[in-house]
Amino acid sequence: MRNHTLLLPFIALLGLLACSGPAQEKPAPDPAAKPADHPGKPVLGEPVELFNGSNLDDWTAFFVGGSTDPSEAFRVEDGLLKCTGRPIGYIRTRARYESFRLVVEWRFDPDSGGGNSGVLMRLDGPDNVWPKSIEAQLNSGDAGDIWNIGDFPMKTVKERVSGRRTRKSAPSNEKPLGQWNRYEITLDGGELELKVNGLVQNTATGCALVKGSIALQSEGVPIEFRKVTLRPITGHE
Repeated sequence: MRNHTLLLPFIALLGLLACSGPAQEKPAPDPAAKPADHPGKPVLGEPVELFNGSNLDDWTAFFVGGSTDPSEAFRVEDGLLKCTGRPIGYIRTRARYESFRLVVEWRFDPDSGGGNSGVLMRLDGPDNVWPKSIEAQLNSGDAGDIWNIGDFPMKTVKERVSGRRTRKSAPSNEKPLGQWNRYEITLDGGELELKVNGLVQNTATGCALVKGSIALQSEGVPIEFRKVTLRPITGHE
């Protein structure tokens, strides 16, 4: 009887283990799953035609010498926005934007041999020739580069950083001079993506959250734009 009494706790323990079944394994994490605090796909609002094809009433400017007249270097002709490249400076939107998807279509005159320009974003400080902002480069062969102007707070890929420039990730995929190129720029909160002719060429994170103007640079040579369209980011899926 004494031996049976000693076996009872052991038998009860075996019964509990049998009822509980095999240990449950935790499911492997899904490598494609986003962290809970990562925003989903952006929800885009209605398109805003920053260039309306007929005038520059919604733009102001700043050029070397202090002129704020867009016609110093830009004009609308045959439905295109044409820049002479002189004087050095930019036109910028009167309205200010923070998070958006921006489509810019541009081309250089092949007779001029290409040249330089850029799209500036979150331009929020005083006007000067090189205002504090994020630049999506338009220099021939370098579209997709990011330039940091005025120590704008942001983070880019260290391996591709040289001074204020972050080189694009792939060889140039611009079209021959005289043909239209397309930028699709997504600036979503602190995250930036530059897509050139359908290829993601650069990204940045930690971009300072400020509402600012969008600007197009005049930098020495003729350049034409046929589309400057913005869709604000209104939320995330």
